[in-house]
Amino acid sequence: MNATLAAVALSLVSAAAYATAAVAQARLAGRTAPGTGTLRLLGRGAWWCAVGLNAAGALLHVAALKYGPLTLVQPLGALTLVAAVPLGARAAGRRVTVTEWRGTLLTLLGLGALLLTAGGAAPHETLTMTEALAVGAGTMALVAGLSRPGARPGLRHAAASGITSGVASALTQTLTVAVTDHTRPLLDARLVVVAVLVSAFAMGGLLLSQTAYRGGLGAPLAVVTLANPVAAAAIGLALLGERFQGGPAGLVPALLGTVAAVRGVVLLTRAQAQTAPAVAGAAPATASRVVISGPRVARREQRRRVGAGRH
Repeated sequence: MNATLAAVALSLVSAAAYATAAVAQARLAGRTAPGTGTLRLLGRGAWWCAVGLNAAGALLHVAALKYGPLTLVQPLGALTLVAAVPLGARAAGRRVTVTEWRGTLLTLLGLGALLLTAGGAAPHETLTMTEALAVGAGTMALVAGLSRPGARPGLRHAAASGITSGVASALTQTLTVAVTDHTRPLLDARLVVVAVLVSAFAMGGLLLSQTAYRGGLGAPLAVVTLANPVAAAAIGLALLGERFQGGPAGLVPALLGTVAAVRGVVLLTRAQAQTAPAVAGAAPATASRVVISGPRVARREQRRRVGAGRH
């Protein structure tokens, strides 16, 4: 098996693990009060199950980054959204809608176009100490801005989660390439700094996504799915010397694939918004039954009192 096939295979299994973890996190968020702190989550088995699935996905992702560049591995992360759609529908006890299937198909077509233009060579360049510190500082500043109070906190936290996860992947690639290169020392200051940043951003992305999923699974996961490869590919193209195949002409299918993938994500997000009212619509029906049954209860109580008075 060549490097490209190995990267794709590992990324597919990683996406399945991430999708299962996302569904578990969304279900946990739906059962958790908004004011629940992080320490409360540590005492729940569902949280640790999600952590284990995320860890498995991360290890497989790290292995994929050893064999493929960021521009190849990161777009495959979109399969997390595709896999999470039927898993989330099954967990909610409903069928996948036509809109969700259309969104899934467009996402897959866009992903295929991106894979055709992605570089297939195994990575060999790494970030310098200055570049790693600059990337870390810029990411923390951006996440701080997205985490400030304001409108649509779920989507902003999802964007912050996707960015931190994408940056963690870029830093992880530097770590794996440097560690497996036997011509370089294993323990130097640069690798220690990169390892600390990877750990911080990976855990930060997990906690940010848990907060984002309180508003539902579809829209936040779609934002995470888009922000992750954008952040990683930006670092790969700008700092790691990665290029699209075909030169400038390769940008055309890449752009078309991006448009198709974005459209698919929009459809999946819209489908999530359409299925939510169906669940919420049960409340008025229940309330109407209570209102209707109210007079009946009152009449029964009145007859009981009249019967008691006769005795």
